[in-house]
Amino acid sequence: MHCVYADAYLVLLNKPAGLLSVPGRGEDKQDCLSLRVQSSPLFADALVVHRLDMATSGLMLMARGLDMQRKMAALFESRAISKQYTAIVQGCAGAAGSILQADKPSGWGLIDLPLGADWLERPRQKIDYLDGKPSQTRWSLQAFDLAANCSRVLLEPLTGRTHQLRVHLAACKHPILGDALYAPPAVIFMAPRLQLHASRLAFAHPATGEAMVFESQVPF
Repeated sequence: MHCVYADAYLVLLNKPAGLLSVPGRGEDKQDCLSLRVQSSPLFADALVVHRLDMATSGLMLMARGLDMQRKMAALFESRAISKQYTAIVQGCAGAAGSILQADKPSGWGLIDLPLGADWLERPRQKIDYLDGKPSQTRWSLQAFDLAANCSRVLLEPLTGRTHQLRVHLAACKHPILGDALYAPPAVIFMAPRLQLHASRLAFAHPATGEAMVFESQVPF
């Protein structure tokens, strides 16, 4: 755990892969980022406003006190906080024949697929056209590794569904490397961990109005 930024209102952490954001069920799932932060005498008032999957690394915000937690939650709910992730996926995203296609002038494409819980395979989520919630992810190709047949992509979730980025990419036939839930075995073993990192956060500070932009170096 690494503290990227802190003031009287906010704490920004760089969560490592393999660490829960909040406690899970069972005594063996109590170690998590939020409790580690709250156990510090400096940030005992820090409260969770959003989460990252256990397998995902990167930037995670916490609010200091209930009033700031409510304000930050409202910013997330209204999509006033811009979140960007970096991932490595199988195949050439955007190539001829790929389900993923980007707008040529902007270089960004949109995945628009409804998501819902897969109750028979929990905690998995699935594309659900009948009962799923609207879910949108913007994506852009950064680089393609021909030898490995992998693409580095930027991802911007416009909604915040559980496992959204992972399910969307898998559904588009470009699963994230190392994804033990949604990738086929051959793609899981192409990486030692899930190749997904919360690499950028941008928002107006809820107390001061100052434009805040934070970036985290991608560890893969």
